[in-house]
Amino acid sequence: MKILVINPGSTSTKIAVYENEQPVLTRTIRHTMEELAPYPQIIDQFEFRKNLVVKELEANHIPVEFDAVIGRGGLVKPIPGGVYEVNEALKRDTRNSTRAHACNLGALIADELASSIRCRAFTADPVVVDEMDDIARISGSPLLPRLVIWHALNQKAVGRRYAKDRHTTYEQLNLIIAHLGGGISVAAHRQGKAIDVNNALDGDGPIAPERAGTLPAGQLVELCFSGKYTREELKKMLVGNGGVAAHLGTTDMLAVENAALSGDKQALQIFDAMIYNVSKAIGSCAAALRGKVDAILLTGGIARSEYLTTQLKDYVSFIAPVHIYPGEDEMEALALNAAGALSGEFPVQIYE
Repeated sequence: MKILVINPGSTSTKIAVYENEQPVLTRTIRHTMEELAPYPQIIDQFEFRKNLVVKELEANHIPVEFDAVIGRGGLVKPIPGGVYEVNEALKRDTRNSTRAHACNLGALIADELASSIRCRAFTADPVVVDEMDDIARISGSPLLPRLVIWHALNQKAVGRRYAKDRHTTYEQLNLIIAHLGGGISVAAHRQGKAIDVNNALDGDGPIAPERAGTLPAGQLVELCFSGKYTREELKKMLVGNGGVAAHLGTTDMLAVENAALSGDKQALQIFDAMIYNVSKAIGSCAAALRGKVDAILLTGGIARSEYLTTQLKDYVSFIAPVHIYPGEDEMEALALNAAGALSGEFPVQIYE
């Protein structure tokens, strides 16, 4: 099987070519602010990015001949996890998404290239995967049900990887998985479904490097009506300039850790506060699973921090064994999902 993987990010487009689940090409195409400036909306970058993918393949003498093309999933409506064939409904909802993010381009580019060579186009486990128990959706106001936007692709891939290492399946385990990156998502996985998880994008969960997480509601209301900030400035306080960035002026967690361990008391306090917040989120997931937890898995870029993982283990190892899968590999996760769909290992879902 020959698979092309496409993963658009804010300032880059990652591509990879896999043959029989082994990578034969991985590239990151960087985009400068000047290159992106002519496009008023992210969706307008479609042709620009698609053409760069084709040029990169040509430069590496790889013909556009694949059994499948899979793109990173976008901000469509909430759906169960799994592999989805790109269809008209999915393309329509992607183009009309109320949230703008480069990930919306993934399935669209995959479909365009797949159509040109008459192969299948997929997407898998987008950030809007919603498998929550009904009780977990209820907040303190019927006007504000809990929504989820999280690192579904990497979390589910890590869950399957752990299960494979233990000679079992993801669907047979109860896991708590914490993705620790610019945003932080902590999910309770019960036998193959994430039954509870925080909205890691804009208003729920632990303090993160660039996201505020859960804030005191009453104080937030007062801030919103103080007249001191615009709507956009307040939203930036939640995402982009929130969390560690708000306290320390940086999202570089390696620099924060180095400062903390070199005697910077404020850096240490904020770093410890983030770890404490993640620990509490893991504890709440343990309650959601009624204490029946096979393992706690830590993943994402910040999971490379020995200080952080040691502290987290100290907080939560009484719940279940803690295992570390540092970094993330969305490209491999997408490739394995496409391969599983082609082989019949994974059922192909229909987006409606």
